[in-house]
Amino acid sequence: MMNAYLWVKTLHIVLITSWFAGLFYLPRIYVNLADEKNPEAYARLLGMSDRLFRFMTILAIPAVLLGLILWLLFGIGAGDAWMHAKLFFVILVIGYHHACWSLLKKFRAGVNNKSGVWYRWFNEVPVILLLVIVALVIFKP
Repeated sequence: MMNAYLWVKTLHIVLITSWFAGLFYLPRIYVNLADEKNPEAYARLLGMSDRLFRFMTILAIPAVLLGLILWLLFGIGAGDAWMHAKLFFVILVIGYHHACWSLLKKFRAGVNNKSGVWYRWFNEVPVILLLVIVALVIFKP
C-alpha cells in the first residue's frame, strides 16, 4: 500500500508541476496576443494558445483526480484545517484555468478588450496561488 501511495503522490506532483507550467505560460502568450497587430502572427499565437490550453487541461484532470485519491483514499489531510484551506485554493486554481479558457474564447472571436499590461498582472495569479498551496502543504498550519 505504501508503494501505491508514493506513486500516486509522485504522479500528482509531476502533473501539478506540468499543469502550472501551462498556467504560467498561457497568459504570457495572451500578453502577445493582446498587443499583436499582424494577422499571421496573431493566428500563430492563437494556435499556440489552443494547443497549450488543451494540453494543460489533459494534465489538470488527472492531477486533480490524483489529489482527490490522496485525500479520500489515503486520508492525507483528512479533517485538517490546512487541507480545507488547500482545497479552497485548488478550487481557485480551477477557476483560473476556466478564466484562461474564457479569455481564449474571446481571442478566438476577436473580441479581446484587455491590454497586455492587464494580462501581465493576470499572469501573477497562479504564482500566488501555487505559493499559498505549497505553503499550506509544507507547514500544515
